[in-house]
Amino acid sequence: MTRAETDRLLQRISHGDNAAFEELYVKTRRGVYAFLYTYVQRSADAEDLMQTVYLKVKTNISQYRHGTNGSAWILQIAKNLALNELKKSSRLQLSDEVIGSIDTFEYGTVSDAMRRTLSEEEQRIITLHVLWGYRHREIADMLGCPTGTVTSKYKRAIKKMKEALKED
Repeated sequence: MTRAETDRLLQRISHGDNAAFEELYVKTRRGVYAFLYTYVQRSADAEDLMQTVYLKVKTNISQYRHGTNGSAWILQIAKNLALNELKKSSRLQLSDEVIGSIDTFEYGTVSDAMRRTLSEEEQRIITLHVLWGYRHREIADMLGCPTGTVTSKYKRAIKKMKEALKED
């Protein structure tokens, strides 16, 4: 989904268009779920938070500035909710739960390999770049680190993933 499409949908949502809200949900839910999962590491928690993200999008749509990066706005909501959840529950432990509910076996295999092989930051970088299509510069802005750091971490993470998937 392009930035322009996301912006148009958010603009329509701000005018009360429920069909636009449904379309936004359908087109972005996998990416939001995967992004949240990198924080909470549990399928049920990621699912719950994902629903809360979309409720916040709907209720706080007046805070969205037309013409800005709508995906980044949604992911910022997701990040804030995930961090609040982690603070509240004080749990950073990894779970053995598999994502299963989101897509096919291959996605579960890849996401399982990501959890086993990559750090949380590497998982976020991969998720933002591969699922959301953000450029490394944009990811660097979101994560508050230099572009070169994101680029090198991305390349290392891809190399780790290739090795992990060969082993599976």
